[in-house]
Amino acid sequence: ERALQLLELNSSVEEDYIQIARCLEATRQECCRLQRDGQRARELLALAEAERAVLEVKLKHARNHVEVEMKKRHRAEAELEKQERKLQLVLEALMREPWASSVLSREQCSVLRTLASQRLKVNLGPGRRSSTVDESCQSLLSHSDISYDRTEDDV
Repeated sequence: ERALQLLELNSSVEEDYIQIARCLEATRQECCRLQRDGQRARELLALAEAERAVLEVKLKHARNHVEVEMKKRHRAEAELEKQERKLQLVLEALMREPWASSVLSREQCSVLRTLASQRLKVNLGPGRRSSTVDESCQSLLSHSDISYDRTEDDV
């Protein structure tokens, strides 16, 4: 009897060991799968970080380019205003001179008066900025949307 009890005990222990071995194998396979997933996630993270670094460099170059172009535009607008003032002064001087009517034809005087009045309207009119750039509220890219904060560049 004792031998039969030991054999029954051994068979139940053997089944328990087989069940434990199956659980350990399932756990090992899950760990392998998770390790592969973790490696893939690290690779994707490395790719995303490399792309982010490239985009940050592009953003920095774009900010610098915008800044340079804005400076050029301000210089060009200042030069335009300076030239317009000179032209206005020349037109006013021509219109005031008594000899202008004898030297210039009526048609030329009329053109000068028209130019002088147009220049005056342009100088006094709202929105003096260049009309080649759409600066309205409907513009998709407004210079006010661009951040020139250099603290982000240090990150």
